[in-house]
Amino acid sequence: MMKSKTMNKSIKSDPETVYDFLSNLENLPRWASSTFPFIKEVNGEWIVDTLHGQNKVMLTERNNFGILDHHVKLTSGVEVYVPMRVVKNGDGSEVMLTVFQPPEMTEEGFVEDIQTVEKDLNHLKTIIES
Repeated sequence: MMKSKTMNKSIKSDPETVYDFLSNLENLPRWASSTFPFIKEVNGEWIVDTLHGQNKVMLTERNNFGILDHHVKLTSGVEVYVPMRVVKNGDGSEVMLTVFQPPEMTEEGFVEDIQTVEKDLNHLKTIIES
């Protein structure tokens, strides 16, 4: 079993608005630019350009449960699973995202991933609330 960390961010906006923003992969570089600086749709697939090459992002189908799980297929062929949810929190939303530490990832790399996701979630909050 892999080590994991689930992070959450409270956002002062209704879950439908947050879900709509996040489910549009064109918005990915707007809030998660440190990980996904560019994204484009090519033949029905979403491709992100990173420092390590082009990776494919596959988002779960649109649903009424706030589930935004996605898979990132790296150029190496490795597929990274990223569970993500938007749930109602009073008159706002809670966004939750889990980061896993695969066996080949160092502790330092895991900490860096966590810090990057925290930065991205803070940026998401700023964008949605402004």
